[in-house]
Amino acid sequence: MPLADVEDPNVVALLRALDLPENLMISFDSADLPEPEPVPDFVTVEQLQGFVGWLTGSVLPSDDAERLAVLGQLEQVSAAVAAVQARVMAGYDASVRDRRRAAGQPDREARRAVNARVAEALHVSPHKASRLVGVARCLVDELPHTLAALEQGRTSQWRATLVVRETALLSRESRADLDEELAHRIEGLGDAGVEREARRIGQRLEPGLAYKRAKNAEVGRRVTIRPAPDCMTVVTATLPVAEGVAVYAALARVADSATADARDERGRGQVMADTLVARVLGTETPESIPVEVQLVISDRALTGVTDEPAHVHGYGPIPAPLARALADPPDQHVARQVRRLWGRPETGELVQMEGRSRTFPPGLRRFIVARDQYCRTPWCDAPIRQIDHVHPHARGGSTSAVNGQGLCQACNLAKEALQLVS
Repeated sequence: MPLADVEDPNVVALLRALDLPENLMISFDSADLPEPEPVPDFVTVEQLQGFVGWLTGSVLPSDDAERLAVLGQLEQVSAAVAAVQARVMAGYDASVRDRRRAAGQPDREARRAVNARVAEALHVSPHKASRLVGVARCLVDELPHTLAALEQGRTSQWRATLVVRETALLSRESRADLDEELAHRIEGLGDAGVEREARRIGQRLEPGLAYKRAKNAEVGRRVTIRPAPDCMTVVTATLPVAEGVAVYAALARVADSATADARDERGRGQVMADTLVARVLGTETPESIPVEVQLVISDRALTGVTDEPAHVHGYGPIPAPLARALADPPDQHVARQVRRLWGRPETGELVQMEGRSRTFPPGLRRFIVARDQYCRTPWCDAPIRQIDHVHPHARGGSTSAVNGQGLCQACNLAKEALQLVS
């Protein structure tokens, strides 16, 4: 066809730049053109794997200024990845819910199934997965400006989570207004700043919400325990503000009086801790209180042949000398009960205990708790709350130590929800 008939302006410009005559006839065979490759509208798993491999295998910069620049860029990449994860989780959650609703199943079962699958994908506990899915759903559906700030690297995943948390009880309209207002200055705020600003804006938009949240929070008052280094524990009491301040003030008054006494060599914190224990247990000698402590120790460690660590249920591993001291206390009036447990020599895994039963009696339950120690669900380190069958009893599974497993309540409910699908 003549050059004058060519409609593509870019082709015309190129041919004129070559100073070709106007009456030049252009011909080509479409078979000579390469077949255009389809452009996917999503990133494939293989592409992501290649990117991760390239990123982890790349050579780090040797210049300090370049290191700092790369560090900042990687933080933006991390934020963008968190935003993509939020979109993927929200999409997966919506897809599963739609399918479950079409099948007539309740939303709570769909929620548990989603949390279980996301937990497997992210290598976290189902409890943490439920929080991540909830944050993702809120960001995608109701906080688009905060999500955009996360995608652009102007805020972090944790700060976006703080915005979700502080807007949890707001109406949908107020949440949208807060999202738009906060997004303009979220980039210059740290963790405490984002939390403070989101709370301030929310209180202005809905003044009565703070009181409502305070009253709702009182329902969540609780006492928790978690391990601390060097065989210590952290016991935390989450209390309403008045009671919490009063408890601390009472302990502080006792500590102030004790530190004024030159004969008391304890520090202020030690006095407060000792006073808390004495008042909770109702005695100045807490070691006399009969409390069951489930200590699992090998016979070789108990007799001092080896120093392999023991395990205390509800805490974790403790050194062998401390375990021997607990097993043989100086006060001979302290009751002790010994149960023999059998384990595999090559791995130490507990496989049997004294006594047999058709169901999960208390003794077998204690054995499974002592054997599993924590929830058996991968990546879930929660305390054991329920004993259940690995292979369901309704499908022929036996009630035995081999087919028994310790699970936290959330994981057991999630397992039951997944069984409804399979």
